[in-house]
Amino acid sequence: GALDPAATMGKPHGLRTGRKLRLDRKLARWADKDYKRGHQGKEWAKPFAGCSHAKGIVLEKIGIESKQPNSAVRKCVRVQLIKNGKKIAAFVPNDGCLNFVDENDEVLVAGFGRSGHAKGDIPGVRFKIVKVSGVALIALFKEKKEKPRS
Repeated sequence: GALDPAATMGKPHGLRTGRKLRLDRKLARWADKDYKRGHQGKEWAKPFAGCSHAKGIVLEKIGIESKQPNSAVRKCVRVQLIKNGKKIAAFVPNDGCLNFVDENDEVLVAGFGRSGHAKGDIPGVRFKIVKVSGVALIALFKEKKEKPRS
């Protein structure tokens, strides 16, 4: 820290200072924002817990109003993740794709590609739907495939 006398004198030199140098470096690294973010162990507290995708069950469909200066109702769904039971809001991309998603469907959810930040004008939504009942949403949208009848 700034108060101890070693801070004014520079770093210790000499034969038996290896441990001191190492421990001082270990403490100093926490002042680095990127180091701190990567080593705090908070990755497991997030909904996906370190993974790129996660499966979940659709609880309900919701319309989220976009932020100013835009005016629209963005079509989203509430999803409960299977692996940890956490509930998240996920955006359903493309025009009319909300019609392919029904309640209690199994969906594959991915991040929005902004590492935990909401995208564009959709407030507080950090995830998007990729697959519904094992079929890619894009394939349904382009009418390449049909949703399996369960």
